[in-house]
Amino acid sequence: MITIKSLLSLLLIALMLVACEESSSTQGDYYYNEGQYEEAIMAYASYLENRPNNVKALYNKGRAHEELNDFKQAEESFKLALKQDPKNIQVLLSLSNLYHNNERPELALMYADNAVQVSGAPSTAYFLKARSMHRLGNVDEALREYNTAIKMSPKNGQMFYYRGMLYVATEKVSEACDDFKSAAENGFEQADEAIKNYCQ
Repeated sequence: MITIKSLLSLLLIALMLVACEESSSTQGDYYYNEGQYEEAIMAYASYLENRPNNVKALYNKGRAHEELNDFKQAEESFKLALKQDPKNIQVLLSLSNLYHNNERPELALMYADNAVQVSGAPSTAYFLKARSMHRLGNVDEALREYNTAIKMSPKNGQMFYYRGMLYVATEKVSEACDDFKSAAENGFEQADEAIKNYCQ
């Protein structure tokens, strides 16, 4: 016969297990924010043992691997997260950025393109799509996406800078210099060097 005391004991054990799992995830966030990425990975891994499909934990684990320049493990974690939530904008953008930084522009473009198709996609999605197209030499398409990104985030100096570099590549120096100046005005430090190289 199951007594009230037994039920309460089982409930307490269950609550303790849940608290332990939540603690692992929270601990992972703490370690990540402190820059202790290896410890964060271990905490997220512990959390995922009982919740292997948790998108947030998978994503954060991927970010920690990325901070350690562990491309393969970051890619794996991001893809597992995306499998659970195919329209997760953060995961799509992280995969695009990961592939861009590892000089795989075709894959970077694929994930950026998926991101811009998500309702309410941020300017970063269009910017990453533009950067991928830029790297692949698709000038007209890249310019279109840069324009969209800048229209959405007109104070983003980085976007002006890379559109300026696209103008340089197409020998539109005047337009490039206008963009470099806008980039500098909006705090993008690399713009000052570009102004020296192309606008004086």
